[in-house]
Amino acid sequence: MIFFLLWSLTLSCCECLVHTCHRKKELKARTVWLGHPEKCEEKYPKNAIKNQKYNIVTFVPGVLYQQFKFFLNLYFLVVACSQFVPSLKIGYLYTYWAPLGFVLAVTMVREAVDEVRRCRRNKEMNSQLYSKLTVRGKVRVKSSDIQVGDLIIVEKVCSCFIRTDQLDGETDWKLRIAVACTQRLPALGDLFSINAYIYAQKPELDIHSFEGNFTRESLSIENTLWASTVVASGTVIGVVIYTGKEMRSMLNMSQSKNKVGLLDCLTKALFLAQVVLSVIMVALQGFLGPWFRNLFRFVVLFSYIIPISLRVNLDMGKSAYSWMIMKDKSIPGTVVHTSTIPEELGRLVSDKTGTLTQNEMVFKRLHLGTVSYGTDTMDEIQSHIIQSYAQLRDSASSTPSRKPQLPAPKVRKAVKAIALCHNVTPVYESRVNGASTEPERTEADQDFSDDNRTYQASSPDEVALVHWTESLGLTLVNRDLTSLQLKTPAGHILTYYILQIFPFTSESKRMGIIVREEATGDITFYMKGADVAMASTVQYNDWLEEECWNMAREGLRTLVVAKKSLTEEQYQDFESHYNEAKLSIHDRALKVAAVVESLERDMELLCLTGVEDQLQADVWPTLELLRNAGIKIWMLTGDKLETATCIAKSSHLVSRNQDIHVSNRGEAHLELNSFRRKHNCALVISGNSLEVCLRYYEHEFVELACQCPAVVCCHCSPTQKAQIVRLLQQHTAIRTCAIGDGGNDVSMIQAADCGIGIEGKEGKQVSLAADFSITQLKHIDC
Repeated sequence: MIFFLLWSLTLSCCECLVHTCHRKKELKARTVWLGHPEKCEEKYPKNAIKNQKYNIVTFVPGVLYQQFKFFLNLYFLVVACSQFVPSLKIGYLYTYWAPLGFVLAVTMVREAVDEVRRCRRNKEMNSQLYSKLTVRGKVRVKSSDIQVGDLIIVEKVCSCFIRTDQLDGETDWKLRIAVACTQRLPALGDLFSINAYIYAQKPELDIHSFEGNFTRESLSIENTLWASTVVASGTVIGVVIYTGKEMRSMLNMSQSKNKVGLLDCLTKALFLAQVVLSVIMVALQGFLGPWFRNLFRFVVLFSYIIPISLRVNLDMGKSAYSWMIMKDKSIPGTVVHTSTIPEELGRLVSDKTGTLTQNEMVFKRLHLGTVSYGTDTMDEIQSHIIQSYAQLRDSASSTPSRKPQLPAPKVRKAVKAIALCHNVTPVYESRVNGASTEPERTEADQDFSDDNRTYQASSPDEVALVHWTESLGLTLVNRDLTSLQLKTPAGHILTYYILQIFPFTSESKRMGIIVREEATGDITFYMKGADVAMASTVQYNDWLEEECWNMAREGLRTLVVAKKSLTEEQYQDFESHYNEAKLSIHDRALKVAAVVESLERDMELLCLTGVEDQLQADVWPTLELLRNAGIKIWMLTGDKLETATCIAKSSHLVSRNQDIHVSNRGEAHLELNSFRRKHNCALVISGNSLEVCLRYYEHEFVELACQCPAVVCCHCSPTQKAQIVRLLQQHTAIRTCAIGDGGNDVSMIQAADCGIGIEGKEGKQVSLAADFSITQLKHIDC
């Protein structure tokens, strides 16, 4: 036991020494001169991804330290060293040292192979080429050669949309705006002649905020493009202010650790049993004379209970198992980065976006109150739209010969509202000789049927709706800050002027737009949102609540669409009150919300839409198989609460007969108390409430959550994901396995006992940091 205490003390001292040697450099604010990295006052980290555990110098001592940190290896070393003491010697030296040397040699070879694999994959990432703008023009540089102050070609327009699902898990497209003074420059080369600089705050964990200055102009999060985000289309020119370990994505990653398998932990328990047995044998003899030497002799004699061949067989078996996993034809593309833990799997902690789902929205259903259209009846809607707009065209010149069918006007109103009420922007990008050219925006010259049209929006749901109206023949072809244009099935262009737009917020759960039709001058207020937010704004109806529930049972994401016609006098009265509220000094937000709310009354309910976020292949049977094996599954996502709930239902992570307890308030203790009285209930909790639980009610939260058949944590930051994994490890004796596909999942994967990265279209960052790399979720059940 004294030896055990000495080992623990020595291990703690070594870890403190290693921590001191790897102490992080103090992060500071910086001033970056535009396009002049040589003017930077300090040295900043290299822009390179590094997932290796060792280098050439530290490999041998590092591997020995990591191996003897495990008690089983240290135990065999002490037993071998004891044979140098004559009074403890019970056999030949080579019978102890030869197996130990073989074990260490096998371990070093295995670690070397794993390290070479990591190095090769890191080299692929660090060798990606980027375009850097210099005084002499554009040059190609490797990712690892990018420095703070470089001008990297990432667009030449004043704004763009980006997707941040690899950083924070949110699938919405976000608008980013260039610095105002640079938008007025006539040529790219003028960026080097304006003698400007950027003052940036010190690197921080928060990925949703930024403070800085561009010479005399203030900068915010709207002016940033963090690493691991995706630009919707085209290119962007940006100044590098953070590199390497100081990037937001890297700061949110936890330090990689050497992971120990469950079998290694069991051997430690066997040793403790052996020590207890030795103490019992000495006690039976009596603690007389050199009892301590007798105790050590018994330990050496009983060492055959844990033969060193056990460790050899385990290592060779794990290596063979890892090789078989990579060569398995049923799971192609699987890569094993850590071959010491192939047997690990316990409580599965999974990401949502890109892991359970494909992040591709598909329109599935339209309900008009009296009639419902599904995927098999979309051709009927298309015929109604073609007929309605053809009759509208004929009515402009002559009286129509016959009245349209009854559903046609309702269908036309609903589809028109969906085509107008959104924040989607169409983008055209044509290529000539491989180079992007600026698209023509004039109605006369633009080919609006161009196949290169793409849509950018703050929500994938809205893109799915616009794609659906395009498939019916009513296409969004152009949009700017003041107007948008639709092309009818007959090819005519309808122009609508945007008078006001009310963006979606998590508080209101709805968005609205007021437009004026150019041809008729009619003013219409369109609004769409969640059923709970729209129920109080629409006129009385007897079908909305029931149909929303029916679509929710199918796992569809629902949106209620409504409209309200305004006279010129009504709109002018609203505009005057709205502008007055926006100029208020005190309680501006409340006054603006009150004015808008006065308009959101007695609206005409048009339709209810259902959109499906397509799941990955065989997600349902995969999760069912894991559940039948006794593995509990938690879903940790950075996406919104409503989205996470829909996916949990559609993937059967939450059964249809299970209640869902939603916790989205700060009074977490009240909800935890009410949750104790529920049975067979899945827990869905938001990030804000989760933060309160982890800070003040950690033990109660873990105790109750572990009793649930399924747990869904939404709007989680990367740090919270890793914190939940560590919480499960501390409060339960169950092993954890984390699986994800985005950069925001790296911390969670590294904190788990076993980390699985899905390598796909979103990049390789998570697969590099994981213990296992697969291409699809369904491969984990093979």
